Amino acid sequence: MKITNIEEAVSIVKPGDRVFFQGAAMTPNELIDGLCQRYNELENVEIISIHTEGEALYTQEPYHKAFNLNSCFVGGNVRKWVNSSHGDYIPIFLSEIPRLFIDGYLPLDVAFVQVSPPDKHGYCSLGVSVDVALPAVRTAKKIVAQINPMVPRTHGTGIVHVDEIVYAVEVDRPIHQHEPSEISEIEHEIGKHVASLIDDGATLQMGIGNIPDAVLTNLGNHKNLGIHTEMFSDGVLPLLASGVINGKEKTVKRGKIVSCFAVGSQKLYDFVDDNPICDFRDSGYTNETSRIRRNPKVTAINSAIEIDLTGQVCADTIGGYHFSGVGGQMDFIRGASLSKGGKPIIAMSSTTKKGTSKIVPFLKEGAGVTTTRAHMHYVATEYGVVNLFGKNMRQRAMALTSIAHPDHREALDRKVHERFKE
Repeated sequence: MKITNIEEAVSIVKPGDRVFFQGAAMTPNELIDGLCQRYNELENVEIISIHTEGEALYTQEPYHKAFNLNSCFVGGNVRKWVNSSHGDYIPIFLSEIPRLFIDGYLPLDVAFVQVSPPDKHGYCSLGVSVDVALPAVRTAKKIVAQINPMVPRTHGTGIVHVDEIVYAVEVDRPIHQHEPSEISEIEHEIGKHVASLIDDGATLQMGIGNIPDAVLTNLGNHKNLGIHTEMFSDGVLPLLASGVINGKEKTVKRGKIVSCFAVGSQKLYDFVDDNPICDFRDSGYTNETSRIRRNPKVTAINSAIEIDLTGQVCADTIGGYHFSGVGGQMDFIRGASLSKGGKPIIAMSSTTKKGTSKIVPFLKEGAGVTTTRAHMHYVATEYGVVNLFGKNMRQRAMALTSIAHPDHREALDRKVHERFKE
């Protein structure tokens, strides 16, 4: 490994290369911005990433001329670009993204990552974003890293040796943080409904945001909960401190928090730093359905953009507009449904911010089906919870209408009658 400056580090990228960017809190922004400054020297550089943080200069004038984005998950900083002629989106389960690199579907020329300083053995940590970064560094022809002493050193498999790194630059700044925000009354109601479904001894999967945090705030009287998830945030910290989350009844990595990435406040990053209770793995491990199902009472809590009256879930597009990604929803919906005593749950507010219903007669034209109606079990809104498993089409439509916003139930009732002659 050669410690160098940004200019030399990014010079390793050649026209036509395929370059991986590590994502989430670990996004190596200094390297990315340095690469963008070479836009006059480069062309047809393909960027592969999941959600990244920062400005994403490669989507802006004049830098974008040199780059094309092939995104496996669409975040706000690249959303406009992905929906233009300069970028595109690969619909893929988070569990299978490692295969793109390992099996040679998308071989990588260069991987840009952010890591901790090396330990006495020469190993750097990939920090709180092991997810698809680990298979990227294992398969890329060349690795370029920014070494940052503020990167948490995480336990698990997310390590890279200095001998594998061609160039490294030194930075010293906090990694990206997401502070918890205030939970609304609607989110509290959803949280209470979902919490009522969670059994003692359950293994939890939940993401970032107010609804997962609202669920967690209602679990103070539970016992022996565990975590096997694709990501976690600050909401788990009080339950870990109180002993509600202890992982005693888990089968896979008993007593451990298994995850492939984490996003939250500095308090969260301080918690995971050199903490052996946290086991960070790549997404092919954490999101493997056959592994998820081995845990008891897996309770997977995910969300949706809209759900139609038969139970089809759209979570990645608004009509034909790419909004986010398939992610790990199906990995955990299926894993939970196959777990003994498991409960796959879709939790969402009944309406959008504009007041339109999220429970709809038909998905919007062009919308993707993230989770099929055959996979659906529990759906929760602020108006209650229904279980669609085993229900026929008419029964599903009636059940979903019952937890829609009251302002929309009459219109949905009419659609149920028209469709099913109810």
